[in-house]
Amino acid sequence: MLVATSNQTIGPYWHLIEDPAWADLTRFGADGDKIVLAGAVFDGAGDSVADAAIEIWQTSPPASERFPAFGRCRTDAAGSFRFMTLRPGPVAGLGNTQQAPHVAVSIFARGLLRALTTRLYFEDDPLNETDPVLSLIDDQTRRRTLIARKVSSDTWRLDIRLQGGNETVFMEI
Repeated sequence: MLVATSNQTIGPYWHLIEDPAWADLTRFGADGDKIVLAGAVFDGAGDSVADAAIEIWQTSPPASERFPAFGRCRTDAAGSFRFMTLRPGPVAGLGNTQQAPHVAVSIFARGLLRALTTRLYFEDDPLNETDPVLSLIDDQTRRRTLIARKVSSDTWRLDIRLQGGNETVFMEI
């Protein structure tokens, strides 16, 4: 018989984000289009969240010995995070649909009993228009909270707002 237990914060595993190598998903020699995913986490008052843990996971390219497809890092004093990864491609959706290239993002922070989960999409990707998840968000302003903007040839930025007027869209899993 399974017994329900309470949700826990990141708890005793916080030390796992102290190793910056976890933020480099290419560290084992992954081949492909290397990109940087960067951003910052802000609370409802617009202040940076300096003690959050950010995790990313992607299904494209698939995980391998050279590419774990999972990364973790902490935010710094300015609430900033930075990952090195491979640019994802489209993935199969339900039926004949195709999901736009994206990265799953989880945020752990003080005051959160459960991680917040969202996605990072890439600006100007034509598949964003028909992505089955993005299509669930009718309000274009809210949809843009999931779209990373290109800030250099290899760097994409998505800021995460935990609450407030421009709150990031979070998903129930």
